[in-house]
Amino acid sequence: MTLTASPQTLPAVRAGRREWTALGVLMLPLLLVSMDVSVLYFAIPSIAADLRPGATQQLWILDMYGFVLAGLLVTMGSLGDRVGRRRLLLVGAALFGVASLAAAYAHSPGALIGARALLGVAGACLMPSTLALIRTLFQDPGQRAKAVTLWTTVMASGISLGPVVSGALLERFWWGSVFLLNLPAMVLLLVLAPLLLPESKGAGAGDGSRFDVLSAGLSLAVLLPVIHGVKELAKGGWAVLPALGIVGGVLLGVVFVRRQTRLAHPMVDLRLVRTPAYGGSLLVNLLSMAATVGFAVFLTQYLQSVLGQSPLEAALWSLVPAGGVMVAAPLAAALAQRVDRAYVMGGGFLVSASGFVWLAGVGRATPLWVVLVGSAVYAAGLVSAMTLANELALGAAPPERAGAAAAVLESGSELGGALGMAVLGSIGAAVYTAAMPSSAPAAARETLGGASGGAPGVVEAARDAFVSAMSGAAVGAAVLMLLAAALSLALLRRRG
Repeated sequence: MTLTASPQTLPAVRAGRREWTALGVLMLPLLLVSMDVSVLYFAIPSIAADLRPGATQQLWILDMYGFVLAGLLVTMGSLGDRVGRRRLLLVGAALFGVASLAAAYAHSPGALIGARALLGVAGACLMPSTLALIRTLFQDPGQRAKAVTLWTTVMASGISLGPVVSGALLERFWWGSVFLLNLPAMVLLLVLAPLLLPESKGAGAGDGSRFDVLSAGLSLAVLLPVIHGVKELAKGGWAVLPALGIVGGVLLGVVFVRRQTRLAHPMVDLRLVRTPAYGGSLLVNLLSMAATVGFAVFLTQYLQSVLGQSPLEAALWSLVPAGGVMVAAPLAAALAQRVDRAYVMGGGFLVSASGFVWLAGVGRATPLWVVLVGSAVYAAGLVSAMTLANELALGAAPPERAGAAAAVLESGSELGGALGMAVLGSIGAAVYTAAMPSSAPAAARETLGGASGGAPGVVEAARDAFVSAMSGAAVGAAVLMLLAAALSLALLRRRG
């Protein structure tokens, strides 16, 4: 009688040079997709001068990419599980290249908005496929942790690099060059991916069942109005239409969830979401992005409007905290191999909270290096914890659901970013208004931008008030980090 080991007792196959090379290929689309979130920040003045978009059109040029990307992540992650993640990655790469070309040579605001929407569709094909393929390439937990660490670092770096790259290109070339940068990388991906990446499919693949188009439509109808509504409330304060959009999206979310419980192959596996390892990681990841995105708005404006730096100078200085991330994220991943990762994550969030508390004490006379040190501390702790959360969530998902699991995780990040802008933005706005003299003009009492061009005394008062607002936002971010630390310890101990 021959005994065979169960799959649970078989050692995980360790990845070799081929798999690590394939990971490098996967980082190409991830870097560019994340860069495209922020690459237009410096290009908008040039676009406005050339295409002359209206105020609403200009907002859609900036926001269309992120909205479509967020709305389609769940759909594309589930589709990749069915048709093949490598196949969807290649389709996304081709589409991203075509859309980049269309955006670069757009001759009207409408054409550019349409190209940005197409870029969002392509990005939604690419992002969940990259994370899901990591689940396939790296079966060994230790190696997978290193791969996810790199994935998270590259994604965060791409968002920071976008303004720097666009600023450098615009020094010499026209605004369309920021899109043409995507083409060589996508061509390289189309050539190398079939040679290095294995095809992998998952739930519902090959069983004859149809892709649930209604669930796909519902997921889009849930996320788009919620994320758009939250961002609009964060920008302009209370308004009826954005609030109604959020309520409508939540109600459709209930319909979406009920439909998933009745499907043999649901788009979102609710049983997985309910598990502490995945659901807890999803929640702390959302809080992490809320703190990251919500505070980044204040830091960028502080560098430019308070310290008087040019956009390119501000973008370059904002890269300094990434140095802390480069050091801390690999250390946290290594430490998690020896200590319960919940404690490492909790410690990372506490480090991040201490960085935000440091920044809460910033004043007008504070040297720039003090601000950069505080930023490096909060970024190092936060990204380290996020990396472990991503790896834990990916490891908790069965391989056949890796695409959908990655997509839900990334959708939570998008929602967290929108919520962070709303919550921390509201805190900062309240502190700013309270700190401004009642004698200041109405526009100056609302925003720092409204004070520009005013009397010197008003401008100085506005800058003082903004620094106070940034301190208030830092306190809010520290509270979010403390909550994330508590949730990590409560939900994720002994989970991986």
